[in-house]
Amino acid sequence: MSDLILGVSAFYHDSAAALIADGVPVAAAQEERFTRRRHDPSFPSRAVAYCLDEQGVSLDDVSAVAYYEDPRLKFRRVLATFAGAAPTGFASFRDTLPAWLGPGGKLRTADTVRAELAALGRGRVPDLSVRRHHESHAVSAFFPSPYESAAVLCIDGVGEWATTTLWHGRGTDLRPVSELRFPHSLGLLYSAFTYFCGFKVDSGEYKLMGLAPYGKPRYADLIREKLIDLKPDGSFRLDMRYFAYLRGQVMTGRGFEKLFGGPRRTSESPLTEREFDLAASVQAVTEEAVLRLARTARERTGESRLCMAGGVALNCVANGKVIDAGIFDEVWVQPAAGDAGGALGAAQAVAMERGARRDHVRTGHDAMSGSLLGPAYGDEEIAAYLDARSIPYRRLDSDTLAAQVADGLAQGKIVGWFQGRMEFGPRALGARSIIGDPRNPDMQSAMNLKIKFRESFRPFAPAVLAEDAKDYFDLPQESPYMLVVSQVAAAQRLEAQDGGASGLDLLKVRRSTIPAVTHVDHSARVQTVTDHSNPAYHRLLTAFKALTGCPVLVNTSFNVRGEPIVNSPQEAYTCFMRTDIDMLALGNFLLEKSDQPTWQEASDWRDEIPLD
Repeated sequence: MSDLILGVSAFYHDSAAALIADGVPVAAAQEERFTRRRHDPSFPSRAVAYCLDEQGVSLDDVSAVAYYEDPRLKFRRVLATFAGAAPTGFASFRDTLPAWLGPGGKLRTADTVRAELAALGRGRVPDLSVRRHHESHAVSAFFPSPYESAAVLCIDGVGEWATTTLWHGRGTDLRPVSELRFPHSLGLLYSAFTYFCGFKVDSGEYKLMGLAPYGKPRYADLIREKLIDLKPDGSFRLDMRYFAYLRGQVMTGRGFEKLFGGPRRTSESPLTEREFDLAASVQAVTEEAVLRLARTARERTGESRLCMAGGVALNCVANGKVIDAGIFDEVWVQPAAGDAGGALGAAQAVAMERGARRDHVRTGHDAMSGSLLGPAYGDEEIAAYLDARSIPYRRLDSDTLAAQVADGLAQGKIVGWFQGRMEFGPRALGARSIIGDPRNPDMQSAMNLKIKFRESFRPFAPAVLAEDAKDYFDLPQESPYMLVVSQVAAAQRLEAQDGGASGLDLLKVRRSTIPAVTHVDHSARVQTVTDHSNPAYHRLLTAFKALTGCPVLVNTSFNVRGEPIVNSPQEAYTCFMRTDIDMLALGNFLLEKSDQPTWQEASDWRDEIPLD
């Protein structure tokens, strides 16, 4: 039998479990997809159960469990932080300490993990290996990458002490090169602006990134002058007089407010030019820092390839800048770059110590299976669900399904696309996606306001056939995980007639032949799709191209604002009925909204099945 190792991340945000066999990921999922609690931090009991069930094994078959960070080392940092900030912050210290020292507190996380695993009743609990936070990130970036050797750059808020680390990977060896430590953190700098602009820390950073192109970086020099001392090698120090996260539960204080002309925006209040410009400014500074760090990574390791992980590696605009700069020949970003991916990296760290090989490198592909590592539902399960509730559908073969969905998309319909195994990581990659025609200039507004129920400024991503990507985007390499932003190709651009528009009025200007996925700065967060990574999605894109001549689709996650991406057929159908989605492709079953009962009728049975 294969050597099975279970990885766990938990108790901060985005809890997850991952199972690897002989070093290869075979199952992984975030707990939020089962509990339906966004960014669920609780122990990932359902995700663990899924991973075991996916492989048909119990804990008796697992040789080790790996936890993604060291809670004792993290507690030392918490104590040192409060001691350094004393006497200010005492109230926060008083409120925080019980969470660490109380019964079942964070300091005893290892015992809690063992107890939670035992409570599953899935067999004996294997030995537990506690890893370092940035080690887990680094291993998740390098070990499954397609490179024999590479520089590895991990940037996030903070783990135990590290906030930015550089590593050098060769074969199955991964060694640390240098690190930057808390409180000096590029991730926390970005989160401070996320908070100040009225978005939620640890989940709203991508909103800030999407907001940046609407503004001008007029505060960038002020940020460099007052907030961050950025050195030529990418190392930096923050001026902590302007930040409040050392002393309490908020990110910024009065000094920050004075510097940027008033108090933070309150959530849901109108966005102003200040927020646009703040977003553009911190994005520009972040990109500059990441570029400098990337150049240092190249110089210190001599490698021509770069792997990335950590929350800041989800800043796909900065990733695109690194690629465009030509610092490395190739860049690979772990698709679950945030803390969820730490579960995978922790397990693979143990596998590396046990001599696991990286045979996938010889194939030229990574070991992530397109990041399609979550639950799947077969046609029999889907049919049983639909038939039990007399839901109208048509069952089609895969080619006919692709052709009919492509036809509906060409007619302007919005489609829920639920196929195969669910994605691991924050991006929908054509397994749990809502899709539309990118040529339709009204598609972005329709999806944002009638489907996603979210802010109108949020851009959508294009999925494109990998073989046609260069005809539509200035992308020098593949981007299978939607983690790179590039410019729309000049051949697809239109001369924009903006009439001097600014702010959100820029949304109304058509800029390319694919306006629904072209941001206001002509950028796009691209996903390149191959038959190898996702055959069903590739088949649909091919059918759409055959019908329209366009190999691109709008792709957004299958959920509405504030909810996790759907996992089960029930959740997909519920989302379909609650929104203005016109068609739903559930496996090989095609559902039309016009054939369905009214939502009032459907609500009589929609809550019958538990969401887990």
